[in-house]
Amino acid sequence: MIRSMTGFAALSREEHGEKVSVTVKSVNHRFLDVLLKAPQMLGPMESRLRTLIQQRVTRGRVEVQIGVEANSIPARDVVLDEALLKRVTELLADARARGLVVGELTASDVLRIPQMLDVRVKAPDPAAPPLPPGIASLVDLVVSDAMDALVVMRATEGRFLQTDLDAKLVTMEGFVDSLERVAQEGQANLEGRLRERLAELPPDIQGDPAMIAQEVVRFVSRSDVDEEIVRMRGHAKHWRALASGPEPCGRKLDFLVQEMNREVNTIGSKVEGARATEIVIAAKAELERLREQVQNVE
Repeated sequence: MIRSMTGFAALSREEHGEKVSVTVKSVNHRFLDVLLKAPQMLGPMESRLRTLIQQRVTRGRVEVQIGVEANSIPARDVVLDEALLKRVTELLADARARGLVVGELTASDVLRIPQMLDVRVKAPDPAAPPLPPGIASLVDLVVSDAMDALVVMRATEGRFLQTDLDAKLVTMEGFVDSLERVAQEGQANLEGRLRERLAELPPDIQGDPAMIAQEVVRFVSRSDVDEEIVRMRGHAKHWRALASGPEPCGRKLDFLVQEMNREVNTIGSKVEGARATEIVIAAKAELERLREQVQNVE
């Protein structure tokens, strides 16, 4: 199938206080080149994410940028400085014994003492998985949806490409038909000229007519391009089969363009006449336009 290598998609989703944003863009490349930009916390998922991307595209430079925002309140630990509290308690007891203060130390008094309590984010449990399952599943979901959106855009662009490529292929087939006619006319003219010149030779050097006729046919057959014409039409038929098939075909179409160019070069070396040369030049120019456009096909 014809699918473009260029495309763009951006999606985000939020669940249970966690938000994942994914931006995907792709451009032309000879092979599949995946550039993944993600937070360090998603490191354990990199291999799985690359596989997920490779399952949806086969060619192009694909840049995937993933952002994760944790909106939930993190778990915290409250740490009491027991050594400091013990020292304060001892000092107050001494001051009370000397009549400097009265009453007991209360909880509210403890909270007002600087550095008595330390509230800190809870350290991760070493036995817990490095990435929360909720985050992992959300990243998988958003990346999958973004890649699906990218594929849809590439398929849409591919329909425009196919229309243009089909038109160029029809033009090429017209050149092939013209070359076939011109080649046949050239062969007939060449054979006629040879026979006229042989007929003008003196009778004593004309030789065996049957042998001369055989040599004329052999000489004229050197300009026969039937095989090349048949292969060109076969390439066009193969092209349409690939373009309408389910698999990405950019590399195969690129190869077919090379084969067509080779056949046109061979035809150009065999056919005679200014008209044939003009058609060959026009066909090669159209093939170059085909080749340039095929570079956009996945």
